[in-house]
Amino acid sequence: MVLHSALFRVNMAASIVSQTVARGLRGASANHLFLDKFKCARVSSRRWLNLQEYQSKKLMQESGVTVQRFYVADNAPDALQAAKRLGAKEIVLKAQILAGGRGKGVFDSGLKGGVHLTKDPSVVGELAKKMLGYSLTTKQTPKEGVKVKTVMVAEALDITRETYFAILMDRACNGPVMVGSPQGGMDIEEVADKTPELIFKEVIDIFEGVRDDQALRMAANLGFKGPLERQAADQIKRLYDLFLKVDATQVEVNPLGETPEGQVVCFDAKINFDDNAEFRQKAVFAMDDMSESDPTEMEAAKWDLKYIGLDGNIACFVNGAGLAMATCDIIDLHGGKPANFLDLGGGVKEKQVYEAFKLLTADPKVEAILVNIFGGIVNCAIIANGITKACRELELKVPLVVRLEGTNVQEAKRILSESGLPIVAANDLEDAAKKAVAAIAKK
Repeated sequence: MVLHSALFRVNMAASIVSQTVARGLRGASANHLFLDKFKCARVSSRRWLNLQEYQSKKLMQESGVTVQRFYVADNAPDALQAAKRLGAKEIVLKAQILAGGRGKGVFDSGLKGGVHLTKDPSVVGELAKKMLGYSLTTKQTPKEGVKVKTVMVAEALDITRETYFAILMDRACNGPVMVGSPQGGMDIEEVADKTPELIFKEVIDIFEGVRDDQALRMAANLGFKGPLERQAADQIKRLYDLFLKVDATQVEVNPLGETPEGQVVCFDAKINFDDNAEFRQKAVFAMDDMSESDPTEMEAAKWDLKYIGLDGNIACFVNGAGLAMATCDIIDLHGGKPANFLDLGGGVKEKQVYEAFKLLTADPKVEAILVNIFGGIVNCAIIANGITKACRELELKVPLVVRLEGTNVQEAKRILSESGLPIVAANDLEDAAKKAVAAIAKK
């Protein structure tokens, strides 16, 4: 469904953990906590911060969290030197891209796999040579793949046991919660569905922080025993310190593993950040890797627009994520296909409307534009003035269907009707969808 693809891409804040919490997590009282998964979601008008794996590991390392020893290289000789410098029994070489599924990916150099294990440091240089500068294609990348610019050379450690641990903000609890399971290294949703009794939750008092008894209880629930229980509890408290220090909305470690040498190590982590804290997290946000971001989405973000490209030919110009998804669905219902998901947001200005039209008309797939605005805090007259300005200055050549409702709508309709532009007015959303589909059929 078009709706689902748009929802998953727009709602960057709704993580696997949040969805798992929504399915019900077991707390210390053994009661299940059920949350509305949409209440766990936040849809923002700007792109979210993306960090590479090595950058997340560096932040963890700086907070005293135990991670594998690692180096980063952007050329093959440096990768080889890093492997020798590690002096490890076994080395793991990982291509650094934001997409998942790297291990099963394929490079256009012919190399298979974006993650390689070796006990011979001398082969790291040759492997890096086949990674760096080449595109890696996985299930989560575009068809053409993503060019690899850096690799991480890390110490490979044996794992005797894998667990799952996360800290996330939870609206229902008015603050952070810890979520853990002794079943790590796998899809946490699957664990929640099949064995919900193996998922544990601890609500954190934001003023008090993680208490010793909470950290020890979570460590025990994760299956750590003896000295490892205290060590795991210490790692949990350090992860919470990191959570606060970087203004995170989520810190997810999967797996939080146990080694044969008796170490508790965070092997892989995902960190989500609160974009509202950018003003005081300059160093963190300076690490933002935008090289893999869609250029159109980045341009939209400059104007506080949320743009998601889709595969159809009817451009959707709306205010509000819910309305955008409903618009996509009703176009699909009447036989059309949305070309994008463009959310104008709340405090709209004419310039934003103009820039939105520039983005929409730059897409060669677009054969019609459907504007669907419900004016609450949005003044429909501002939208109308922006539309007429854009139509004239951009010399719009595709059919334009407009449905406006709400604040100052009569003035907006007057502006459109007196503009002399070939704008098709619609009475409601269904009428707008039908007219947009019909306009393309006539071409």
